[in-house]
Order: sequence, then C-alpha cells, then structure tokens
Amino acid sequence: MMSGNYTPIDSQNVSGSVPAAADSSGHVAVKFTESNLQTFPPTAAQGKISAASGPPRDADDTFSKGAPGSDNNNTQQGGWFRTFSVAAYKPYFDVDTSDVIERIIESLFPFRGSFTEKTTERPDLYGPFWICTTLIFVAASIGTFVTYLSHKLQNKEWNYDINLVTWSAGLFYGYVTIVPICLYVILKYFSAPAGLVQLFCLYGYSLFIFIPALCLSVIPLQIVRWIIAGVAGFMSATFVALNLKAHINSAGERWFLIVVGIFLLQLALALVLKLYLFTVSV
Repeated sequence: MMSGNYTPIDSQNVSGSVPAAADSSGHVAVKFTESNLQTFPPTAAQGKISAASGPPRDADDTFSKGAPGSDNNNTQQGGWFRTFSVAAYKPYFDVDTSDVIERIIESLFPFRGSFTEKTTERPDLYGPFWICTTLIFVAASIGTFVTYLSHKLQNKEWNYDINLVTWSAGLFYGYVTIVPICLYVILKYFSAPAGLVQLFCLYGYSLFIFIPALCLSVIPLQIVRWIIAGVAGFMSATFVALNLKAHINSAGERWFLIVVGIFLLQLALALVLKLYLFTVSV
C-alpha cells in the first residue's frame, strides 16, 4: 500500500550486502558464504597421540619454552612465568593407566636401567603424585589401625595422632621435590644437564617399592622389618642410580661420586622410614 514511497535499492551496488538470487516463482534465495568455524570434535589427534601436546624435549629447558602447538598467549609469556599456569603442567598428566602401570613395573626391576630411556620423550607427574599420596595414606592408615587395635585389646583409650599424616606428607612430598631440584642444579653445574620433570618422574616412581614395604611393616619381628626396609631401600637406590648412570657419565671423572651420593641418599631415606614408620607395634 505504501510501496510507492520507497525507492528500491540494487543489492549489487551496496557494499557488504549478501547477493540474492530469485527463482522463476519470484522467491528470493539468500546465499551464505561457507562458515570458517572449526569442526567439533577436532579432527586432529589429541592427547598423548599428538606430538603437539607432548612435553618439551629439551632436557635443559623444561619450563622455559611452551610445548609445540600451544596458543600464542602462552608462548608469548615464556620463561619461568609459565610455571604458574595450568597449561604448563597439562602435558605431564596426559598418561593412560597402562602407561603408569608399565612404569611402576619398570621400577620393580631396578637392574634393567631402562626407565629413563623409555620416559625421555614423555615424562609424567601423574604417577609420582599418586605414588606419594598413596604412601602418605598407607603410612597413616596402617599406623592408626594397628595402634587402634592395640588400645582396644588392652581396653585403653585411643586418640588419633594427626602428626603421623603431616610428618609423612612433608617427608614424601618434600623428598620427591627438593632432591630432584638439587640434583638438577648439580648436574647443570657439571655440564650434564637433565630435564627437571624427568628427575621428578624418576624419583617419584622410585618410591613405589616402599608401598608394599610399609604394608609388610605390621609383621611384629624387628629383624624382618629391617630386612624389608633394607631390600626396599636397596631396590629404590639401585633403580635411581642405574637410570642416571648412563647420563651422568658425561659429567667427567666425578660421575662416580655423583652416582654414589644418589645411591646413599636413597638408602638414607629407607633408614628414616624404618626408624619412624616401620615401628608399628601391637
């Protein structure tokens, strides 16, 4: 009715307009350009299959560079500031149950010395975290349960000792964090740098042998407990020393002293565990 008051506009002459096509019946069909949205789910390989999500391979620059394929914002930050972002740690938790079990089994056969070689490309922090957490739980639960039974059998009042949890947490988390950092600095000083995450991974899995050892510590025979602690300490120390031996050879003539120091330090941990955690009595 009011069409006479409007002036038709040619869509071809307007900048940015969408061209329209009219069929024989007079209907107008609008044609949209192809969308640039990313297809979901992504077609590219994700997780551990993708090389982009794997941890950095530079042994001496573990956290100073972003993983290949990461976004531009993370790579622009760079340096040690990336250690305060979740994205820096995500690749090191991208493992399957089969991977963790395989590495645990590898730690139970210390004389192979092939753990470092198998985990060089993909060291993880998932296994070491849960191994330390399980150790804390086992140490606290066994000690608490046995002392509870002891008090109940003697009709004595029993009180839970929270210090056992805090002490074991500080011991295991502190050991698996501080010792690799110190070793990282020492190896860097002797021009034989190793990956920091690789050292965390190695020391974390080396503590797994102490889980069954703690479970066997309920045996009420001191000689048996000493044997259990000694065997567990020897296996853990051998596992760490042999897996670092081939790498530390490049440190020159002092490599032997470094390996011996690593071995004795791991034995010292076993001695501490025997004196403070392998003393459960009924």
